[in-house]
This record gives sequence, structure tokens and C-alpha cells, in this order.
Amino acid sequence: MSDSRRGLPLTKSIREKIFPKLTPVQISRIEPHGRIRSILPGEVLIEQGDTSVPFFVVITGEIEIVRPFGTQETLVTVHSDGQFTGEVNMLSGRRSLVRARVTKPGKVIELDHQQMLSLVQTDVELSGIFMRAFILRRVELIAAGVGDIVLVGSAYSADTLRIKEFLMRNGHPYSYIDLERDLDVQNLLDTFQVSASEIPVLICRGQIVLRTPSNQEIADCLGFNESIDQTHVRDLIIIGAGPSGLAAAVYGASEGLDVLMLETSSPGGQAGSSSSIENYLGFPTGISGQELAGRAYTQAQKFGARMLVAKASQLVCDGRPYVIELENGARISTRTVMIATGVQYRKLPLENLSRFEGAGVYYGATFVEAQLCGGEEVVVVGGGNSAGQAAVFLAQNAKHVHMLVRSSGLTASMSRYLIRRIENTPTIILRPRTEIVTLEGGAHLESVHWRNNQSGETEKHEISHVFIMTGAEPNTHWLNGCIILDDKGFIKTGSDLLSDNFSASAWPLMRQPYLLETSLPGVFAVGDVRSGSVKRVASAVGEGSIAISFIHKVLQE
Repeated sequence: MSDSRRGLPLTKSIREKIFPKLTPVQISRIEPHGRIRSILPGEVLIEQGDTSVPFFVVITGEIEIVRPFGTQETLVTVHSDGQFTGEVNMLSGRRSLVRARVTKPGKVIELDHQQMLSLVQTDVELSGIFMRAFILRRVELIAAGVGDIVLVGSAYSADTLRIKEFLMRNGHPYSYIDLERDLDVQNLLDTFQVSASEIPVLICRGQIVLRTPSNQEIADCLGFNESIDQTHVRDLIIIGAGPSGLAAAVYGASEGLDVLMLETSSPGGQAGSSSSIENYLGFPTGISGQELAGRAYTQAQKFGARMLVAKASQLVCDGRPYVIELENGARISTRTVMIATGVQYRKLPLENLSRFEGAGVYYGATFVEAQLCGGEEVVVVGGGNSAGQAAVFLAQNAKHVHMLVRSSGLTASMSRYLIRRIENTPTIILRPRTEIVTLEGGAHLESVHWRNNQSGETEKHEISHVFIMTGAEPNTHWLNGCIILDDKGFIKTGSDLLSDNFSASAWPLMRQPYLLETSLPGVFAVGDVRSGSVKRVASAVGEGSIAISFIHKVLQE
């Protein structure tokens, strides 16, 4: 790594947006929120990996921001008079990615995490300046691969793909070293006493080496959950950070509720893997699911909502407050619950499907997967909007995209604008009444057999990338009979409960269930997991927002 003193390669106009200078009037409004302190050259104000990260506004002097790795440093930027430290981790309270060191003596205003949040929530002008700078700084760190971790992996490894996707969808910057392509990889492996057979390897802060880590192990190493108090009773726990859960977090936290989200992997849910959402209100040029989720998550953090990267294994429903039991055995209490666990794509009934998952078979078409199949033939299975978005996205770089649908066409299952886009893309080949019957290969998928169900003809094609986006199964298996479901496993809510099944739920209140409330008082279901929901991002966002009004009523009961 270099020790260049030029910092991130930015144009002047971009640098002014990312590292703006505050006016004397703006600085005077910040001062009452913190304390003024002197700084001396060589003083380390923030160390990489610190969990309690202060926010500094430079009155006079100079602070350099560097990314350390072993004995080397990479300069990110230098803050001078009127500038301020921090990026989105300032909102979440997660570990610092960088080191902040004084290079010239002077004075600064120092705010702790809570003081910083209070300022962002109360001063509209400063909030806009800080939030814009924090978001853009994180974007540049990701683009430059400047973070606190290094991933050593292989394009042929399913676990490498999983880790890259976990980091990308959590918006966490990292450096990537490819086992097959980077000439200096052996030196790095030798330094950390790692063999090539142990790939993928994640090196955290140049100190901790994780061999083929799980997503939970990565989250623990990066300190995603460290700053979250799991002992006190919350006003609302939202299980699932897809569009509906994120909307609920934004509205709930902005209205003063103590909100905690539980998410097994990363914000965005199934929508987060969408390459482009073009029919969502307010985004005429479209927006990727990841970008939409990232913005919503940052917005939720701004108002004080927190996210715990953990898997809910059980809803303990025999008393109130309710208890959510996590997979690691921890238990968190809450006055109300919102279930926003969404759905997952239905898996094809193929004998060796699991063997190729992550190694040729994928359930999302993000930038990570698209990098793997540039200039090659790919298959997209499914006829819904998600499949259409994936086909259009992949067609930008793939040689051909074969769309396999079991029906006679797309009219009944896909938005018209996507159908027109597919019809006008010559590299997309629509194959109706066709399904995959066999997958073949060694460590990675090498070929597929598909069958035309009208003619009965079966064809073999040397294709190494298949994207499956068919049907939807609700993520409700963990509820263990606590809540009434419909015959497909989706959660019944509101007026849908007024049936013969309703008496079996032993509803204890005089009032009837609120809209979006389940058979348990104070437990709500929103988004795709709810029976009868409209499977659209806008609908999910609306349900998550609306449910908060009923949460307030329940908390007042």
C-alpha cells in the first residue's frame, strides 16, 4: 500500500461537497452542543477500531485522516479550519474505519455520539451538510476500497461471493485481493500464516484473521452490534430490514419511539438485490435496491433507530412484554413487534441445486454477480418484475440472456415497461414454456439442460450462470404457531382474522385487531410476509409507515 499524501483522488468540485467548510455562524451553533478543547501535533484523536468515536469540528489547526494497515498508512484526507470529521459510522455508532491524528496545533469542538445525533436531529441546515458529507465520504471509501478489512478470495468460491455481497449490501468498504490474479497475494498469505486452501480469508484491522467466516462472524469482527444495548425493553422491534421494515424504522424513530431492527444479513431484503427499480415514486431514472435501502437505513439511523445483525429464532408469545429469542440464545424484550421478514425465492426442484448455489446459481443480480458473467451466456429463470429487472441489467454486459418462463409469455406477471425493455434488447432471448431440468459441473456450474414443455424438446447449453427468481415463500417458519397464518404460510392481519380461526387465537381485548395487526395484540405484519399484500416496494413502504400510527395506539393502551 502506498503512503501518498494526496488523499483520495477527487476533483475540486467533488472535494468541496465531501469536505465542506463551515461558516463562523454555523460553527457558533455547534459549540453549545459539545466542548472546546486544544489539540497538539501527534495526538491521536480517533484510532481505527475505536467503538466510542467523537465528532470533531476544527476551529484552528489540522487533523489528518489515514487508513492504517500493519506498519503502513494510506492518507484519506486532511481537515483544516472549518472542516469536520466523520462518515456514516458516526450515525450508527459502529467502529471507526480510520485513524485521526493531529498534524498542526489548534482548537476543536468535540461532540460525543449522542450530542452529534441531537445536533443532526434539531438543526436542519447543519443536518443537511453533515448527512450529505457522511454519505458521500462512505461512497468514496467504497469506490477506493479504503476500509478496515481486506478480503482474500477467489472468483470460483461461493463463500467469496457471499462475503463480498454481505459487505457490499451493508455498505462497508473493503480491499479485495484475488487469489488467481494478484501477484503479491502469496506475500500477504505468508504474513498472516494463511494457506491458499483456507480461502476466503478476511483480515480485520490488520490483526484478526477469519477463515471462511460466516456473516455473523464478520458482523462481530466489524463490531456491527457492539454499541447496541440488548438488555432494556424496546418500544418496537422490527424483524426484517427490507423496505417495509426500514420505512417503519424511519417513521417510528422520527416520532420518538425506541426502535431496534433485527436483520440476518443486510438492509434491503429481497428488494435490496434488485438492479434497478424504475416504477418507484420519485425516481424517474430508477434506483437500485441497494441504493434505496442504503439511503433509508442512513435516514433511520439519523433519527436514532438501530440495527442488530442477528437472526430471530423464536417469538416468545406467552406474555408481555414480548421476547424475541435470537439464534445465539440472547433474548430481547419489546412492547410491540413488527414482522417484516418478507419472502424468499422458491428453489427449483433440481437434485444438485445446492451444490452450485453461489457457484453458478444466484438469487440476486447485483453488481457483484454481474462482474462474474461479463461477455458470457446467462440464464434468468422467472417471469416477474424482479426477473425482468435482472435480465435487463445483466444484458448490459452479458453475451446473451436467456429468459426461461413456464407460462406462454410475460403479460400476466410483469410490468409493461419492463416487457417493452426486454422486447427492445436484442441480447435477451425469451423462452416461454421452458424450464431447467438439469445442472452439471464440477466445483462450479458448467452447463444446463432446459426443456420446452410444449414440444418436449430438451437442449444442453454450456452456460455457467443461472439467476433464479421464481415464486415466493414467506419467512414465517420461526413463529412456531404463535400467530395465525393462511394456507400458504403468510401472516393474517386485521379484517382477514375475522373468521372461524379468529376465535382460536383467544384475542384478549375488547377492540378488534387494527389494520396490519396479527392475532397477537401489539404484533404487526407488513410487506411481502403479510397475507394479501401487494408485492411492490411502494406498497411495502406504505404498510411500514402506516403501521406506526397503530403502534402508538397500542403503546397508549
